[in-house]
Amino acid sequence: MDFYKRWILPPILDLVMRRKDLTKYRRAAVAAARGRVLEIGVGSGLNFPLYGREVEFVYGIDPSPRLLSIARRRAAASGIPVELLLGSATAIPLADNAVDTVVMTWTLCSIPEPLAALREMLRVLKPDGNLCFVEHGLSPEPGVERWQHRLTPAWRRMAGGCHLDRKMDDLIRQAGFDLTKLHEEYAPGPRAMSYMYQGCACRNHSQGIGPAY
Repeated sequence: MDFYKRWILPPILDLVMRRKDLTKYRRAAVAAARGRVLEIGVGSGLNFPLYGREVEFVYGIDPSPRLLSIARRRAAASGIPVELLLGSATAIPLADNAVDTVVMTWTLCSIPEPLAALREMLRVLKPDGNLCFVEHGLSPEPGVERWQHRLTPAWRRMAGGCHLDRKMDDLIRQAGFDLTKLHEEYAPGPRAMSYMYQGCACRNHSQGIGPAY
């Protein structure tokens, strides 16, 4: 991990992700969480204060030691039991069927192998569990989509691997989930960076779990 990604980018991400206009999306994703929760890309722990009484325990995984150090302080202040895991979403250090809910908030855009990560989430999720998410991604407007494709190579280098042009609903379905709820809209900000996918998904039992790689 180079100096920029280890020391410069984490506080920038923490600052940017504290934007007030993102709070409604966080609340909607976290509100559906139940039981034992795995939060993918837990970052600096901004979701911890939003978890309700129906959440028993939260595992939070992230590849950034710096962000996890911030998350550790927020976890202590939140009052909920939390275990923070340093690692990748493509190799989650939990047993099969370990959690009731997986939560993602603006995470899938930056994972190098999104399908492998989603299949890992499916593996650790109980058969009746749910994936709750908000992600930004590919716009349905052709003009905006063209700009997203143009900007992504440079943006990815500056923003920790973030892709502007992933079609999140298709990725989730392809990994073996059924979408039970999906809302799409533009959030405030540049359209190339602000098309939101908000929803929930469950296991597609007709497909089973495919290979992770």
